[in-house]
Amino acid sequence: MRTGMVRHRVRIRFCKQGDLRWIGHLDLMRCLERLFRRAGLPLAFSEGFHPKPRISFPLPLALGIVGSHELVEVELTEPLSASEIRSRLQPHCLPGLCFPAVDVLPSGAAKARPRSVEYRIALSPALQPGASERIAALMSSERCLVTRPGRAGQLDIRPHLITLELAGGELRMRLGVGAGTNVGPRDVLSALGLELEQLRQHGAV
Repeated sequence: MRTGMVRHRVRIRFCKQGDLRWIGHLDLMRCLERLFRRAGLPLAFSEGFHPKPRISFPLPLALGIVGSHELVEVELTEPLSASEIRSRLQPHCLPGLCFPAVDVLPSGAAKARPRSVEYRIALSPALQPGASERIAALMSSERCLVTRPGRAGQLDIRPHLITLELAGGELRMRLGVGAGTNVGPRDVLSALGLELEQLRQHGAV
């Protein structure tokens, strides 16, 4: 790319469902890059000996998690409207992948920095008794220390836990991100005395 070339940044919201949740982050990056190329998007590339498309994910999800409102930011060499970008992308969507929104960012706009993320985990009826009481106890506590497998020491997850409730048979949690160590849903499940293996045995995940 020539030095000084104007780049046009766009922010694309996408959904990742079904079997696509089992695709790792690096594979997802390559998948979207190929899709953007097939859609004819004029991708901007980094400079140097090994140029790469200027594509970034503000908050990639862990393997196995369905994403309803994920973000990817892309830099283009030519200006395109949001509707034009969506119309180019839609014919190339894979099963389980969709692009509900595209935003063309103004020049100089800051990169996306998510402050929180919401997770929803289905709980079978067998796992729901006592869950509301444990949730209330956790939310009323000042600290909640959990031990992560394979890691030394304990982590206080309470400062990162914004909301937590059981509603409609789902465990719904909103966790703060971006300030030091990020807390994940596995940490909250551990604090509630639940493990992923239990959820799998009861058909919850």
